[in-house]
Amino acid sequence: MSAPKTISDLAGYETVQTASLDVLEAEAVEHTIASADSGEGIKGLAYCIGSIDLKPFKSTKDDEYLLTYELNVLGAVRALRAAEKGLKKANGSVVLFSTIAVSQGFANHSLISTAKGAVEGLTKALAAEWAPKVRVNCIAPSLSDTPLAKPLTSSEQMANSIAAMHPIPRLGTPDDSAALAKFLLTEESGWISGQVMHVDGGRSTLRTKG
Repeated sequence: MSAPKTISDLAGYETVQTASLDVLEAEAVEHTIASADSGEGIKGLAYCIGSIDLKPFKSTKDDEYLLTYELNVLGAVRALRAAEKGLKKANGSVVLFSTIAVSQGFANHSLISTAKGAVEGLTKALAAEWAPKVRVNCIAPSLSDTPLAKPLTSSEQMANSIAAMHPIPRLGTPDDSAALAKFLLTEESGWISGQVMHVDGGRSTLRTKG
């Protein structure tokens, strides 16, 4: 799925303006969000940024935690802060992204789980604070076959092994999460807010053996 098609489908509009930016640059985020509001407000915001930094806890460094937090949490905070006025004006919807690792507890995931746990906390805090004007929800996928995950999925043996851990035995796809994000960004989900929703082939809740 190409980026323009994904963005268009998620937003539910025929035409959508797109822009590239570094979310670690606060001014760039503020400028991009401001330019997205033509005066009618902002109907939807999806912060889909993520990272996969896996290593034993004893090997992690302070600056790695800070960078992971800034990318996943502060980047979202900056975008949301810049979009708040527009989202409230348009009774908009926000979708953030976490990971199944937060709820399940996976070894070697302390960097990303710490940051994404904060994203889940941010989701619930803002859903309460911005209600009823703005809905805020979070999607927590399991491992999906994306360029970001190539270090884990490039080996066919490893990919098949991870896929087999899921009751629906395959890796996720971008479309799996995009379908839920589209739903959460439209009025079809108008009574859903403050939720962390798993797209994970049943891995977070189901045990098919034992």
